Amino acid sequence: MVLFLLFCALTKSIIDVLNMGGERERGATIGDNMSNITQRKLTDKQTALVDAYVANGGNLTQASQEAGYAEGDSGRVTAQKSMKLAHVQQYMMEVVAKEFSRHAPAAVHQLAGLAKQAKSEYVQLEASKDLLDRAGFKPIDRSQVQLAGDIKVSIDLG
Repeated sequence: MVLFLLFCALTKSIIDVLNMGGERERGATIGDNMSNITQRKLTDKQTALVDAYVANGGNLTQASQEAGYAEGDSGRVTAQKSMKLAHVQQYMMEVVAKEFSRHAPAAVHQLAGLAKQAKSEYVQLEASKDLLDRAGFKPIDRSQVQLAGDIKVSIDLG
C-alpha cells in the first residue's frame, strides 16, 4: 500500500511538471512529431535531473541541485524549463516505467499478502478483486445494458 501511495504521488508530480507548458512556447512547430523528438539528445545535466527527480519522489528543487543546476530559484526555474521539453519528458516516462516494473513484484506480493492475511474481510475481498482485475479477470460492468430491437424517441417541444 505504501508503494502504491508513493507511485501515486510521483505520478501526480510528473503530471504537474508535464502540464507546465508546451513545446510550441519553446519554438516547436505543429509539424514536429515523435520521431523529431526522439532524435534530440539529452544533455548529461538533463539526464541527471530526471534521474534525481524520479529517485527523490518528485522534488524539483532538490533534483535541480543534485543535477548541478545553479543554486536557488534560478536553478529551479532552469530545471523546470528543461522538464517541459518533450525529449526530457519522454526520457522521464521511460525512467518512471522502469521504476514501476522494478517495484511491481513487491507490490503484487504485498497485495497477495493482504488478500490472504488481512484482519479485515473487506480488505481481503478488495485485495482479491484487485488481483483478479489486474490479471485480466475483471467482471462485466453492471451498468451495461443490452437492448434488442429498435427504439424510437419523440420529443414534442411545441
